[in-house]
Amino acid sequence: MNVPIFVIGSINTDMVVRTPELPRSGQTVMGGDFLVTAGGKGANQAVAAARLGGDVTMVANVGSDAFGDQAIAGLGDDDIGCAFVTRDHDAPSGVALISVDDAGNNQIVVAPGANDTLGIAEVDAALAQIPDGTIVLLQLEIPFETVRHVVEKLRPGACHVLLDPAPARALPAELLGGVHLLTPNETEAELLTGVAVHDEESARRAAAELLASGVENVAVTLGARGALLANGSGSDLIPAPQVEAIDTTAAGDCFNGALAVALAGGASLHDGVAHACRVASISVTRRGAQDSMPYASEV
Repeated sequence: MNVPIFVIGSINTDMVVRTPELPRSGQTVMGGDFLVTAGGKGANQAVAAARLGGDVTMVANVGSDAFGDQAIAGLGDDDIGCAFVTRDHDAPSGVALISVDDAGNNQIVVAPGANDTLGIAEVDAALAQIPDGTIVLLQLEIPFETVRHVVEKLRPGACHVLLDPAPARALPAELLGGVHLLTPNETEAELLTGVAVHDEESARRAAAELLASGVENVAVTLGARGALLANGSGSDLIPAPQVEAIDTTAAGDCFNGALAVALAGGASLHDGVAHACRVASISVTRRGAQDSMPYASEV
């Protein structure tokens, strides 16, 4: 694989508890198994891409603590370049508190810690080393101004920016205009467009709104139904294999990492999305975030 992948984003430690049902507001429920595992949207996507054969470099910030030590060691175990993972001596490493029910649905609360101090100076050091043609994966668990700066700096088009707009938030049109591929899920697509996404037709309407905002390509992920790929040439619903999901944590991250690897290998967007749907369908049959990411031989 010749085209490098740079992931600019978050690194967390996930603390996961299994529960028969997710609590409602104000409700306490008794949980079951408890798991501490590596996570963070950026790191999850980096691991997903690396296990599929991608040439991956991580750009991130962690605390000067045991969680940060473990995160860097874990990324290194997956052959992910960590030269641009910096250490914050004042903020702790990020953590995520995750509840997962028996149907595989989840609730997640993130305490960003050092992810919130990944600044322009740190990413500029990495951007100066990014060769033309690089695929750059971004998410929204780092400061928005850092994300905006990366998109603006790469706007001339020498690199392909893939933006996973999660956690969901409104995004300005000028930022969307610098994105090669946007990958919202149903909730994120609705927040970005005001279109409630609940089926293929509503996904097409939301995708059309996003394209009108300046995004070059949109892949709206629809869970078990697959993903809707849309651009100026039209739209196509790409199905996902049907599986019995036990944990959907990081399925979107798996999708994005797999898509980046496919594109780095020269696949078309359509084939890349189909590949990403297949890979993500494996991840939801396993528990955890990075622990659920499959290897190329399994795919």
